[in-house]
Amino acid sequence: MMINIEDFDKVEMRAGTVLDVTENKKSRNPAYVVTIDFGEKIGIKKSSAQITALYKPENLIGRQIICCVNLEPMHIGSVKSEVRILGTDSRQGVVLLTPTETVENGDRVF
Repeated sequence: MMINIEDFDKVEMRAGTVLDVTENKKSRNPAYVVTIDFGEKIGIKKSSAQITALYKPENLIGRQIICCVNLEPMHIGSVKSEVRILGTDSRQGVVLLTPTETVENGDRVF
């Protein structure tokens, strides 16, 4: 389905730094609860992410990732997932989208 540029501009993708990662024990599928810092304007948000195939919690902390921050929150297990972590649906599993250079938390992705 094609969307127009005005629809695309409504999607707010931002860079954030992973602060904490724990197991989402109540998710139907293996998942982590990821706590992400998006800077002063957006703040700290949580997301439940099915990224356990390729990532260990200790390797995610401090990593910058890209998320959609303006979707309606949804409950996954007992977790209120406030943002959607972006990645590719690849043969080996979900591969996270990350900046190739360090950027400010909250920087917008265009």
